[in-house]
Parts: sequence; structure tokens; C-alpha cells
Amino acid sequence: MSVELRVGTRVAVRRVQAGDEARFVELSRGSAEFHRPWVVLPASATEFADYLARFGGVDAVGMVVCLRDGGDLAGIVNINGIVRGSYQRGVLGYAAFLPYAGRGYLGEGVGLAVRYAFEQLGLQRVEADIQPGNSASIRLVRRLGFRKEGVSPAFIKIDGEWRDHERWALTHVY
Repeated sequence: MSVELRVGTRVAVRRVQAGDEARFVELSRGSAEFHRPWVVLPASATEFADYLARFGGVDAVGMVVCLRDGGDLAGIVNINGIVRGSYQRGVLGYAAFLPYAGRGYLGEGVGLAVRYAFEQLGLQRVEADIQPGNSASIRLVRRLGFRKEGVSPAFIKIDGEWRDHERWALTHVY
């Protein structure tokens, strides 16, 4: 049984779990071309197990965005690279699954995950690193109030290639 971390109007976010494997892998495979070159998601049982193992809740939290109507997986949101101490920050990773892309589900889910990061994890700052050509992702973070802080050349290696990324951030006002 899963426990939602946050519930919105049309979606809820909860931690990704082993029972998600079959549907997650199926949706990931069906969305692979849609995600290219922005992100590569686990597309096999082994890759999913490795993915799941990353999320112990200390350094990273992996979540799925679930439709409130029916519970299907609409996407994923991760808070990676959590740093405590004087930083209190984490880095977002997110992706919509087809056939749910472009319907606003992911934007709502990312918003819920950011609230969770601020309110439950106690983070002060949430960052998003986005490839400059990924206009849908840039629109999503802008809608959520993120600000562009700069560009980092050859910043993240994705699908075997070092890619430039814009750095976006949102800070929590206490």
C-alpha cells in the first residue's frame, strides 16, 4: 500500500516503489523517443532496480506522479543530490510518461514535490538543470516561479554525450 506524500487536484505524488516496476518500465519504453535527448529512464527490470536503489530518502527521494482518477503513473519527480548543513538544497529531475505528456499532470506533480521538499524535507533551495532546447521543461519551472541563474557548458552526461544546461532555482521563504 502506498502513502501519498502530497495530493493535488488531479494528481498525487508518492515514493516510487518496487511494485511500480512493470508499469514504470512499460511507460518508460513507450516514452523513450519522446524523452530523447533530454533524459533516459530505466527501461528494464535491472535498470529499474538500480534506479530504485538510489532513493534512500537521505541523499535522494524518488517519486511517481499518479493520476487521482485511476492511479496510473503519469510521470516521475526526483529530488537528487540533497545536501544538508548550510546548503539545505536538492536538484529536481522529472519527466512525463506518454500518453500523459502535455496535459498539465507533470507540472502539478512537480509543484507538489517542491512543496514536499520545502515543507517536509526542510530544504531551502530546489534547483533544476535543463537543457536549453527543452522549452516544455523551461515553461514548467517558470510557471512554478523558478528563476534562471545561468548556463553551464557540458554540465551533465546524458545518453553518452556531455550536454549544456541552464540552471534554474527556487528558494523557500520562511
